[in-house]
Amino acid sequence: MLDRLAARLATVALRLPPPRARQVTLTRDIPLRVRDGVTLRADHHAPDLAGAPTVLIRTPYGRGGPMRLLGRLFAERGHHVVIQSCRGTGGSDGVFDPLVHERDDGLDTLDWLRRQPWWSGVFGMFGASYQGFVQWALAADAADELRAMVAVVTASGTRDSTYAGESFALDTVLTWAELLQAQTVPWLARQWELKRGQPRLAAALAHLPLAEADRVATGVSVPFFQQWLRHHTPEADYWRTRVFSDRIADVRAPVALVGGWHDIFLPAQLRDYAALRATGVRPRLTVGPWTHGSAGLFVAALREGLAHLDEHLAGRPSHRAAPVRVHVGGSGWRDLPDWPPPHTPTRWHLHAGGELSTATPVPSPPDRFWYDPADPTPSLGGPLLVAQRAGPVDNRPVEARPDVLTWTSAPLREPVETIGPVHAEIHVRSELSHLDVFVRLCDVDRRGRSWNVCDGLVRVTPGRFPSHDGVARVPVELWPVAHRFASGHRLRVQVSGGAHPRYARNPGTGEPLGTSVTLRAGWREILHGPDHPSHVLLPVLDRDTQDFPSRRSAL
Repeated sequence: MLDRLAARLATVALRLPPPRARQVTLTRDIPLRVRDGVTLRADHHAPDLAGAPTVLIRTPYGRGGPMRLLGRLFAERGHHVVIQSCRGTGGSDGVFDPLVHERDDGLDTLDWLRRQPWWSGVFGMFGASYQGFVQWALAADAADELRAMVAVVTASGTRDSTYAGESFALDTVLTWAELLQAQTVPWLARQWELKRGQPRLAAALAHLPLAEADRVATGVSVPFFQQWLRHHTPEADYWRTRVFSDRIADVRAPVALVGGWHDIFLPAQLRDYAALRATGVRPRLTVGPWTHGSAGLFVAALREGLAHLDEHLAGRPSHRAAPVRVHVGGSGWRDLPDWPPPHTPTRWHLHAGGELSTATPVPSPPDRFWYDPADPTPSLGGPLLVAQRAGPVDNRPVEARPDVLTWTSAPLREPVETIGPVHAEIHVRSELSHLDVFVRLCDVDRRGRSWNVCDGLVRVTPGRFPSHDGVARVPVELWPVAHRFASGHRLRVQVSGGAHPRYARNPGTGEPLGTSVTLRAGWREILHGPDHPSHVLLPVLDRDTQDFPSRRSAL
C-alpha cells in the first residue's frame, strides 16, 4: 500500500504519464548463481500485463528507497523491472571490485532472464553513474535482445575521468569510496556522521600520503582506492579490462544519454556520443543544468528514460522532435540537430593588466604567482560528486587569493552564446618541472559576482608538452559548455596551480601519487605576448543560429 501511494504521489509531482498496469507484484531477494559460484540478489517488479518487456538495473547502491520507487514507477508503465545488486553490495555475495565482474555477471543475469516464464525476448537497461558503467560492460555482447539503453551521468570509460588531465580526481574517488563503505555501517551511525559534516572525510582529503587517506576516511583500507593510486599512468594494464569504450561500435541498441553541465563524467559522456555518431547511429542526448546528484537530474532522467524505453521496447512513439536537447545557461532549453552545433571558434586572449579580449596579443610582461602545495588553491563548486557542493558558485573568495590570476573582459555590448567544446592554451614558465595548470571560465554579472561556467586541469611533467626557452605550451580541455553571456556581463578566465581537493595537489616533486609527502612551492609565470599567445578558445554561435526560434524547447 505504501509503495502504491508513493508511486501515485511521484506520478503527480513528476508529471509522469499515467500507469498502464493496474497491479504490480514485488518479489524480493531473488537469488541468481553466476558462473564463479557467487550468488547475486535481485528484486522483480512485475506488472499484470501479458508480454511486457523487461528493464534491467544493476546497482551497487542497494534496492530499497529510491530504487524501489523507481522499479514500481517503471513497472506501472508496462515493464518487468529487475533491480539487481552488484556483487559484494546490497545483499549479493562476493567482493565488490569496481568494473571487474560486470560483463560476466551481466551476461549471466541475461541468461537467467531468458529462462523466466514472463520473459518476452527483449529488454532495456537504465541507470545513472555506476549503473551506467555496468550497462556499457554488457551492451556489446547482449545481442539483438537489448533494444534500448538509458545511460545517465555515466560513460563507457572511467579511466579518463578518474585521472582528468592526468591528475587524480581525489574528491570524487575518495568520496565514492567513503560512500560505498558507509553502506556497511548502521543507519544511525551514518546519520550522525553526516550531521557532523563528515569530519573524517574532510581530514582524509587533506591527508598525505594519499595511500593512507582511505583509512582516515573509512577506518579500513579500500582495495580499489589503493589500486587506483598505483595504476595511474596512461600505459597501465590495470585499466585495459575496466573500460568499455573500445566496444561502442558493437553496440546496436538505441542509446539515450542524459548528462549535466556540471557533472563529473560529462566530457567522457560526450565522447561516447561522438563515438556512437561515428558508427552511423543517432543517439538521443539531453544535457541540463545539473550536477551529478541533483534532484532535477533524477526527474529528467526518469522522464527521458521512460519515453526512450517506451519507444524502443513497447513501440509507443516518442513526441521528441530533435535528437539533442541542451539547457543553455542564461537562456533556456534548446533543440539541436547534433552535438556540437555549428559554431565559430573564437580566441579570447589573455592580455597585460588582467584584460581578456579577442584583440591580437601585444608585447607584454608575464603575470606570475606563487603556488604552495602546503596551502593548495581550493576548489570551489564545479563538477563534484556531492550535489550540495557542486555547480555554479560565486568565485570571488578564491579569486581574491594571491595564487589565482584572473583576466576579465569589458562589459559585453551584446550577448555572446557559446555551445560546444572549450579549449585553452596556456604558456607557462615554472621553476619546477612538475606542476598543474587549472583554467576556469566564469560569467561576471552586473553585481560583480563571478559564476563558474566550465573548467579543466592538466598535469605537467617533464617532456609532456612542447617547450621553448623554458616556456611550456600547455593545452587544457575544459568541460563542454552551453551558456549565454548576457549583455552587460563580462567574461573572466582564471588560471591557478590547482583546485584541491577536487584534484589531488601536485607536490612539485614528481614523487609517486600515493606515497609522496614532500611538498615544494615555486613561482609560475603566465606569458601572453605575440610569441606566447595564451588564450581560451570558445565555441561562439553565429547570430542566425542563436536567434532561430524553432530550435528552442522546454523539457
